[in-house]
Amino acid sequence: MNFFTAASLIAVSALSGSEAFSISSRTVQTASIAPSRTSLNSASLYPEDTVTFQEEIKTPQEIEESTSAKSYLDDGFVFGLEGSGLERPRGKVAQVVVEGDTLASEPWQQALVASTLASHLAFCATAISHLNAMNSGNAFLTGAEAIATILSSWVIADFGSGVLHWSVDNYGNGNTPVMGGIIAAFQGHHSAPWTITEREFCNNVSKLCIPFGIPTVAAITLLAGSQHPLVSLFFAIFCALEIGSQEFHKWSHMTPKQLNPLILGVQKLGLTIGRIPHAMHHIAPYDGNYCIVSGFCNEKLDSSGFFRKLERVVYSLNGIEANAWKIDPKLKEKTLAGDYSP
Repeated sequence: MNFFTAASLIAVSALSGSEAFSISSRTVQTASIAPSRTSLNSASLYPEDTVTFQEEIKTPQEIEESTSAKSYLDDGFVFGLEGSGLERPRGKVAQVVVEGDTLASEPWQQALVASTLASHLAFCATAISHLNAMNSGNAFLTGAEAIATILSSWVIADFGSGVLHWSVDNYGNGNTPVMGGIIAAFQGHHSAPWTITEREFCNNVSKLCIPFGIPTVAAITLLAGSQHPLVSLFFAIFCALEIGSQEFHKWSHMTPKQLNPLILGVQKLGLTIGRIPHAMHHIAPYDGNYCIVSGFCNEKLDSSGFFRKLERVVYSLNGIEANAWKIDPKLKEKTLAGDYSP
Protein backbone atom coordinates (compact mmCIF):
# COMPACT_ATOMS: atom_id res chain seq x y z
CA MET A 1 0.00 0.00 0.00
CA ASN A 2 1.57 3.30 -1.06
CA PHE A 3 1.86 6.64 0.72
CA PHE A 4 -1.31 8.21 -0.71
CA THR A 5 -3.52 5.19 0.06
CA ALA A 6 -2.17 4.88 3.59
CA ALA A 7 -2.62 8.58 4.26
CA SER A 8 -6.20 8.49 3.03
CA LEU A 9 -7.06 5.46 5.17
CA ILE A 10 -5.53 6.98 8.29
CA ALA A 11 -7.44 10.24 7.78
CA VAL A 12 -10.68 8.45 7.10
CA SER A 13 -10.36 6.08 10.05
CA ALA A 14 -9.37 8.78 12.53
CA LEU A 15 -11.73 11.57 11.52
CA SER A 16 -14.37 9.36 10.75
CA GLY A 17 -34.86 24.77 4.66
CA SER A 18 -35.65 25.61 1.25
CA GLU A 19 -34.19 29.02 0.38
CA ALA A 20 -33.61 30.74 -2.94
CA PHE A 21 -31.13 33.45 -3.76
CA SER A 22 -29.82 35.07 -6.92
CA ILE A 23 -26.24 34.83 -8.15
CA SER A 24 -25.25 36.49 -11.41
CA SER A 25 -28.87 36.54 -12.56
CA ARG A 26 -29.19 32.79 -11.94
CA THR A 27 -31.47 31.36 -9.24
CA VAL A 28 -30.06 28.67 -7.01
CA GLN A 29 -32.19 26.61 -4.67
CA THR A 30 -30.90 25.45 -1.32
CA ALA A 31 -32.05 21.94 -0.49
CA SER A 32 -34.16 21.46 2.58
CA ILE A 33 -32.55 18.93 4.89
CA ALA A 34 -34.49 19.50 8.13
CA PRO A 35 -35.94 16.26 9.48
CA SER A 36 -39.47 15.86 10.72
CA ARG A 37 -39.89 15.17 14.43
CA THR A 38 -42.73 13.46 16.30
CA SER A 39 -43.39 14.70 19.81
CA LEU A 40 -43.46 11.85 22.32
CA ASN A 41 -44.38 11.89 25.99
CA SER A 42 -42.28 9.38 27.89
CA ALA A 43 -44.58 9.53 30.95
CA SER A 44 -47.61 8.49 28.93
CA LEU A 45 -45.66 5.65 27.36
CA TYR A 46 -44.24 4.44 30.65
CA PRO A 47 -46.74 5.50 33.41
CA GLU A 48 -45.35 2.95 35.85
CA ASP A 49 -41.90 4.64 35.90
CA THR A 50 -41.90 6.95 38.93
CA VAL A 51 -38.15 7.18 39.60
CA THR A 52 -36.66 10.62 38.85
CA PHE A 53 -33.23 10.79 37.25
CA GLN A 54 -30.97 13.83 36.87
CA GLU A 55 -30.30 12.89 33.23
CA GLU A 56 -32.91 13.19 30.52
CA ILE A 57 -34.63 9.87 29.85
CA LYS A 58 -35.35 9.18 26.18
CA THR A 59 -37.91 6.75 24.86
CA PRO A 60 -36.83 4.13 22.32
CA GLN A 61 -38.55 6.16 19.60
CA GLU A 62 -36.62 9.30 20.55
CA ILE A 63 -33.36 7.39 20.58
CA GLU A 64 -34.10 6.05 17.12
CA GLU A 65 -34.94 9.54 15.87
CA SER A 66 -31.80 11.04 17.37
CA THR A 67 -29.63 8.43 15.64
CA SER A 68 -31.42 8.77 12.30
CA ALA A 69 -29.30 11.48 10.71
CA LYS A 70 -30.93 13.93 8.34
CA SER A 71 -28.24 16.57 8.07
CA TYR A 72 -25.00 16.58 6.10
CA LEU A 73 -23.34 17.47 9.43
CA ASP A 74 -24.55 14.33 11.19
CA ASP A 75 -22.86 10.95 11.45
CA GLY A 76 -24.52 8.40 9.22
CA PHE A 77 -25.97 10.89 6.74
CA VAL A 78 -25.56 9.70 3.15
CA PHE A 79 -26.36 11.92 0.17
CA GLY A 80 -28.36 9.77 -2.23
CA LEU A 81 -29.56 7.32 0.43
CA GLU A 82 -33.31 6.92 0.64
CA GLY A 83 -34.67 8.99 3.50
CA SER A 84 -31.80 11.48 3.44
CA GLY A 85 -34.25 14.35 2.93
CA LEU A 86 -32.69 15.34 -0.40
CA GLU A 87 -34.08 14.73 -3.84
CA ARG A 88 -32.07 14.87 -7.04
CA PRO A 89 -33.53 17.60 -9.26
CA ARG A 90 -34.44 16.79 -12.83
CA GLY A 91 -32.74 18.60 -15.67
CA LYS A 92 -29.96 21.15 -15.51
CA VAL A 93 -30.80 22.62 -12.13
CA ALA A 94 -28.17 24.19 -9.86
CA GLN A 95 -28.96 23.18 -6.30
CA VAL A 96 -26.81 24.12 -3.32
CA VAL A 97 -27.08 21.39 -0.68
CA VAL A 98 -24.81 22.87 2.00
CA GLU A 99 -26.24 25.77 3.98
CA GLY A 100 -24.39 29.03 3.37
CA ASP A 101 -22.71 27.79 0.19
CA THR A 102 -22.62 29.98 -2.91
CA LEU A 103 -21.51 29.58 -6.51
CA ALA A 104 -19.69 32.88 -6.89
CA SER A 105 -16.02 33.32 -5.96
CA GLU A 106 -15.46 35.26 -2.76
CA PRO A 107 -12.43 37.61 -2.47
CA TRP A 108 -10.76 35.31 0.05
CA GLN A 109 -11.16 32.37 -2.32
CA GLN A 110 -9.61 34.34 -5.15
CA ALA A 111 -6.68 35.34 -2.95
CA LEU A 112 -6.19 31.79 -1.68
CA VAL A 113 -6.26 30.19 -5.13
CA ALA A 114 -4.07 32.84 -6.77
CA SER A 115 -1.40 32.73 -4.05
CA THR A 116 -1.43 28.91 -3.96
CA LEU A 117 -1.06 28.39 -7.70
CA ALA A 118 1.55 31.16 -7.97
CA SER A 119 3.55 29.54 -5.19
CA HIS A 120 3.34 26.11 -6.80
CA LEU A 121 4.59 27.61 -10.06
CA ALA A 122 7.48 29.23 -8.16
CA PHE A 123 8.35 25.88 -6.56
CA CYS A 124 8.43 24.32 -10.04
CA ALA A 125 10.64 27.05 -11.46
CA THR A 126 13.03 26.87 -8.52
CA ALA A 127 13.25 23.08 -8.76
CA ILE A 128 14.01 23.17 -12.48
CA SER A 129 16.63 25.86 -11.89
CA HIS A 130 18.36 23.74 -9.24
CA LEU A 131 18.11 20.69 -11.49
CA ASN A 132 19.72 22.55 -14.37
CA ALA A 133 22.57 23.66 -12.09
CA MET A 134 23.11 20.07 -10.96
CA ASN A 135 23.24 19.03 -14.64
CA SER A 136 25.91 21.66 -15.32
CA GLY A 137 23.61 23.64 -17.58
CA ASN A 138 22.69 20.68 -19.80
CA ALA A 139 19.28 21.93 -20.95
CA PHE A 140 18.42 18.74 -22.85
CA LEU A 141 19.02 16.49 -19.83
CA THR A 142 17.23 18.91 -17.53
CA GLY A 143 14.24 19.10 -19.88
CA ALA A 144 14.04 15.32 -20.24
CA GLU A 145 14.13 14.77 -16.48
CA ALA A 146 11.59 17.52 -15.85
CA ILE A 147 9.16 16.16 -18.47
CA ALA A 148 9.48 12.62 -17.12
CA THR A 149 8.80 13.89 -13.60
CA ILE A 150 5.77 15.92 -14.71
CA LEU A 151 4.27 12.96 -16.61
CA SER A 152 4.76 10.62 -13.67
CA SER A 153 3.21 13.21 -11.36
CA TRP A 154 0.22 13.46 -13.73
CA VAL A 155 -0.36 9.69 -13.50
CA ILE A 156 0.04 9.58 -9.72
CA ALA A 157 -2.16 12.67 -9.33
CA ASP A 158 -4.93 10.86 -11.20
CA PHE A 159 -4.53 7.91 -8.84
CA GLY A 160 -4.43 10.29 -5.85
CA SER A 161 -7.60 12.04 -6.99
CA GLY A 162 -9.31 8.65 -7.11
CA VAL A 163 -8.26 7.73 -3.59
CA LEU A 164 -9.32 11.15 -2.30
CA HIS A 165 -12.63 11.03 -4.19
CA TRP A 166 -13.35 7.51 -2.92
CA SER A 167 -12.56 8.46 0.69
CA VAL A 168 -14.67 11.64 0.82
CA ASP A 169 -17.56 10.03 -1.06
CA ASN A 170 -17.72 7.15 1.37
CA TYR A 171 -16.57 8.35 4.79
CA GLY A 172 -17.04 11.33 7.10
CA ASN A 173 -19.46 14.24 6.98
CA GLY A 174 -19.58 18.03 7.06
CA ASN A 175 -18.25 18.09 10.63
CA THR A 176 -15.13 16.04 9.91
CA PRO A 177 -12.08 18.12 10.94
CA VAL A 178 -10.10 19.72 8.09
CA MET A 179 -11.84 17.71 5.36
CA GLY A 180 -15.46 18.46 6.31
CA GLY A 181 -16.02 21.08 3.62
CA ILE A 182 -14.56 18.84 0.92
CA ILE A 183 -16.60 15.85 2.11
CA ALA A 184 -19.88 17.80 2.08
CA ALA A 185 -19.10 19.21 -1.38
CA PHE A 186 -18.29 15.82 -2.93
CA GLN A 187 -21.16 13.93 -1.32
CA GLY A 188 -23.64 16.70 -2.06
CA HIS A 189 -22.52 16.68 -5.69
CA HIS A 190 -24.35 13.37 -6.18
CA SER A 191 -27.64 15.06 -5.31
CA ALA A 192 -27.06 18.00 -7.63
CA PRO A 193 -24.38 17.08 -10.21
CA TRP A 194 -25.18 20.00 -12.51
CA THR A 195 -24.40 22.59 -9.83
CA ILE A 196 -20.65 22.33 -10.34
CA THR A 197 -20.98 23.76 -13.86
CA GLU A 198 -22.29 27.01 -12.37
CA ARG A 199 -19.43 27.44 -9.93
CA GLU A 200 -16.82 30.08 -10.64
CA PHE A 201 -13.23 28.85 -10.85
CA CYS A 202 -11.92 29.99 -7.46
CA ASN A 203 -15.12 28.95 -5.70
CA ASN A 204 -14.80 25.52 -7.27
CA VAL A 205 -11.16 24.74 -6.44
CA SER A 206 -10.51 26.72 -3.25
CA LYS A 207 -11.40 23.87 -0.83
CA LEU A 208 -8.60 21.74 -2.26
CA CYS A 209 -6.07 24.50 -1.60
CA ILE A 210 -6.22 23.48 2.06
CA PRO A 211 -4.78 19.94 1.87
CA PHE A 212 -2.75 20.61 -1.30
CA GLY A 213 -1.67 24.17 -0.58
CA ILE A 214 1.54 26.05 0.12
CA PRO A 215 2.34 24.44 3.51
CA THR A 216 2.22 20.95 1.98
CA VAL A 217 4.62 21.66 -0.90
CA ALA A 218 6.86 23.84 1.26
CA ALA A 219 7.21 21.09 3.90
CA ILE A 220 8.02 18.44 1.29
CA THR A 221 10.54 20.72 -0.42
CA LEU A 222 12.21 21.49 2.90
CA LEU A 223 12.41 17.82 3.88
CA ALA A 224 13.76 16.81 0.46
CA GLY A 225 16.41 19.52 0.44
CA SER A 226 17.85 21.45 -2.48
CA GLN A 227 19.85 18.38 -3.56
CA HIS A 228 16.57 16.65 -4.57
CA PRO A 229 14.82 19.21 -6.79
CA LEU A 230 12.83 16.54 -8.64
CA VAL A 231 10.97 15.72 -5.41
CA SER A 232 9.87 19.34 -5.08
CA LEU A 233 8.90 19.46 -8.77
CA PHE A 234 6.93 16.22 -8.53
CA PHE A 235 4.85 17.33 -5.54
CA ALA A 236 4.32 20.88 -6.77
CA ILE A 237 2.83 19.46 -9.97
CA PHE A 238 0.95 16.79 -8.03
CA CYS A 239 -0.69 19.31 -5.70
CA ALA A 240 -1.48 21.72 -8.52
CA LEU A 241 -3.21 18.91 -10.44
CA GLU A 242 -5.18 17.83 -7.38
CA ILE A 243 -6.41 21.41 -7.00
CA GLY A 244 -7.17 21.62 -10.71
CA SER A 245 -8.98 18.27 -10.65
CA GLN A 246 -12.15 19.99 -9.48
CA GLU A 247 -12.09 22.20 -12.57
CA PHE A 248 -11.39 19.18 -14.80
CA HIS A 249 -14.32 17.55 -13.00
CA LYS A 250 -16.46 20.60 -13.77
CA TRP A 251 -15.57 20.41 -17.47
CA SER A 252 -16.68 16.76 -17.55
CA HIS A 253 -20.20 17.87 -16.58
CA MET A 254 -20.42 20.55 -19.26
CA THR A 255 -21.68 20.09 -22.81
CA PRO A 256 -19.30 20.51 -25.76
CA LYS A 257 -21.05 23.76 -26.67
CA GLN A 258 -20.18 25.19 -23.26
CA LEU A 259 -16.47 24.41 -23.56
CA ASN A 260 -13.93 26.22 -25.68
CA PRO A 261 -12.09 24.22 -28.37
CA LEU A 262 -8.86 24.12 -26.36
CA ILE A 263 -10.51 22.37 -23.41
CA LEU A 264 -12.31 19.97 -25.75
CA GLY A 265 -8.97 19.15 -27.36
CA VAL A 266 -7.39 18.48 -23.96
CA GLN A 267 -10.27 16.15 -23.07
CA LYS A 268 -10.00 14.27 -26.37
CA LEU A 269 -6.29 13.76 -25.76
CA GLY A 270 -7.15 12.19 -22.41
CA LEU A 271 -5.21 14.77 -20.43
CA THR A 272 -8.30 15.61 -18.39
CA ILE A 273 -11.35 13.51 -17.49
CA GLY A 274 -13.99 13.34 -20.22
CA ARG A 275 -17.78 13.52 -20.04
CA ILE A 276 -18.59 9.89 -20.88
CA PRO A 277 -16.00 8.28 -18.58
CA HIS A 278 -17.04 10.42 -15.63
CA ALA A 279 -20.75 9.86 -16.28
CA MET A 280 -20.14 6.23 -15.29
CA HIS A 281 -19.39 7.39 -11.75
CA HIS A 282 -22.81 9.04 -11.39
CA ILE A 283 -24.67 5.74 -11.35
CA ALA A 284 -25.72 4.70 -7.83
CA PRO A 285 -24.13 3.47 -5.62
CA TYR A 286 -21.26 5.65 -6.92
CA ASP A 287 -18.78 2.82 -6.39
CA GLY A 288 -16.27 3.35 -9.21
CA ASN A 289 -14.63 5.67 -11.73
CA TYR A 290 -13.35 7.86 -8.91
CA CYS A 291 -10.26 9.32 -10.65
CA ILE A 292 -10.97 12.82 -11.96
CA VAL A 293 -7.67 14.26 -13.17
CA SER A 294 -7.55 12.28 -16.41
CA GLY A 295 -9.37 9.05 -15.59
CA PHE A 296 -6.30 7.16 -16.80
CA CYS A 297 -6.27 4.91 -13.72
CA ASN A 298 -9.99 4.17 -13.50
CA GLU A 299 -10.19 1.00 -15.54
CA LYS A 300 -7.29 -0.69 -13.78
CA LEU A 301 -8.45 0.31 -10.29
CA ASP A 302 -12.06 -0.76 -10.87
CA SER A 303 -11.30 -4.03 -12.65
CA SER A 304 -8.88 -5.03 -9.88
CA GLY A 305 -11.41 -4.30 -7.12
CA PHE A 306 -8.93 -1.87 -5.54
CA PHE A 307 -11.54 0.26 -3.76
CA ARG A 308 -13.60 -2.73 -2.60
CA LYS A 309 -10.47 -4.12 -0.97
CA LEU A 310 -9.83 -0.77 0.75
CA GLU A 311 -13.42 -0.69 2.00
CA ARG A 312 -13.03 -4.14 3.47
CA VAL A 313 -9.79 -3.07 5.19
CA VAL A 314 -11.47 0.01 6.69
CA TYR A 315 -14.44 -2.08 7.84
CA SER A 316 -12.17 -4.65 9.46
CA LEU A 317 -10.27 -1.91 11.29
CA ASN A 318 -13.13 0.13 12.72
CA GLY A 319 -16.45 -1.36 11.56
CA ILE A 320 -17.35 1.70 9.48
CA GLU A 321 -19.30 0.91 6.31
CA ALA A 322 -18.66 2.72 3.05
CA ASN A 323 -21.54 4.89 1.90
CA ALA A 324 -21.68 2.82 -1.29
CA TRP A 325 -22.49 -0.19 0.91
CA LYS A 326 -25.30 1.70 2.62
CA ILE A 327 -26.84 2.61 -0.73
CA ASP A 328 -26.40 -0.91 -2.10
CA PRO A 329 -26.39 -3.60 0.66
CA LYS A 330 -25.69 -6.25 -1.98
CA LEU A 331 -22.36 -4.56 -2.67
CA LYS A 332 -21.50 -4.96 1.01
CA GLU A 333 -22.39 -8.65 0.98
CA LYS A 334 -20.40 -9.18 -2.20
CA THR A 335 -17.32 -7.37 -0.85
CA LEU A 336 -17.34 -9.12 2.53
CA ALA A 337 -17.63 -12.42 0.66
CA GLY A 338 -14.35 -11.61 -1.07
CA ASP A 339 -15.86 -10.84 -4.49
CA TYR A 340 -14.25 -7.59 -5.62
CA SER A 341 -15.31 -7.75 -9.27
CA PRO A 342 -17.09 -4.73 -10.83
